[in-house]
Amino acid sequence: MIAMSSRVSEEELKKMLTAPPSTTEKRDPKRAWVERMIKSAKLYHKICPYYDKKTGGCFIKQLKTLRKAKCDRDGRFDNCPVFAQFLEEVYDRVKAQGGVLPMDFRDIPMVF
Repeated sequence: MIAMSSRVSEEELKKMLTAPPSTTEKRDPKRAWVERMIKSAKLYHKICPYYDKKTGGCFIKQLKTLRKAKCDRDGRFDNCPVFAQFLEEVYDRVKAQGGVLPMDFRDIPMVF
């Protein structure tokens, strides 16, 4: 018979501690919705839908500051904090109004 040790090596422990959480754990519904909208936006747009190619500006930043604002990410909306914050604000606004959350990125304008 092969004897198995019950000890965990230091390397295995580090791997377990740095591993991403399992998908069975409860996630924040707001964060899950934002991630779903970003995935949906990727299906329809190669670059951010709020990016102005001609001037290199960000329409979301322009709405908040009321002046021309350059996009820091050159139109890429993967992991863009401005785009994610905008979607979080949409989520909060829809939840505050008691409306139904859109299931697709293209449905966001229809909510308001």
